Amino acid sequence: MDGQLQTASENGLRVLNRDVIKYIAMFTMLLNHIAHVFLTVGTPLYELLEDIGFFTAPVMCYFMVEGYAYTRSKVKYGLRLLLFAVISQIPFQLAFGQGGFNMIYTLLCCFLLLVVMERVSSLLLREVLGVLLILATVVGDWAVVAPVLTSFLANGRGDRRRTAFGFAAGYVLFSLLNVQRFMSGAQGDWTLYAVTHAALSGLGILAAGVVILVFYNGKRAQRGRNFSKWFFYVFYPAHLVVLYVIKMSLHNI
Repeated sequence: MDGQLQTASENGLRVLNRDVIKYIAMFTMLLNHIAHVFLTVGTPLYELLEDIGFFTAPVMCYFMVEGYAYTRSKVKYGLRLLLFAVISQIPFQLAFGQGGFNMIYTLLCCFLLLVVMERVSSLLLREVLGVLLILATVVGDWAVVAPVLTSFLANGRGDRRRTAFGFAAGYVLFSLLNVQRFMSGAQGDWTLYAVTHAALSGLGILAAGVVILVFYNGKRAQRGRNFSKWFFYVFYPAHLVVLYVIKMSLHNI
């Protein structure tokens, strides 16, 4: 375990284990997806649920880095991500009615980025492959931000300040990429509204950083570890199918 995050005795607030934080992340992701599937874009409730859901991806990136360091078989880890990326693709497209690839695909790219960072000794080749993997996420969910955040967290692993910097950098990048999305005028200028809205939309990333750095005790749940391991994979495509079925049922009423 990371020395800086090892025991609750170091900080009385560290009461959340890895599995609890992941379950919270699954719930916030569900809220985000409910907004995207059922609510009208731009409404206050839509914006609230969407922004709450931005807590999830940074948490997954952090535990991707941690899991990569501790897994007994990186090959099995990668194949598991590949399998569920494939399984999740149709549910992802059905639920959201759009192209592009799902979040597990993006996490797979993040995993491969970690492999490159660990295994490729040539600096030039490592940088080229890293850039290519980041660009590969352009067609996926959480494009660019997830792999960049993953690289920052990997480089800062075990160091609280560098980890905090990684989350902060991810927040800044996410907010900058979202400014265009919130442009309010036809001229597309950087209005105060757009900048403020983009800044607020990324607070989920900062919240993820706070939870990890302040409340995470560096441990796993004592019971149900195998269940939790597979639940986090299965939940993603399963909940998308459920949301799609509910959406179709409502349309047919």
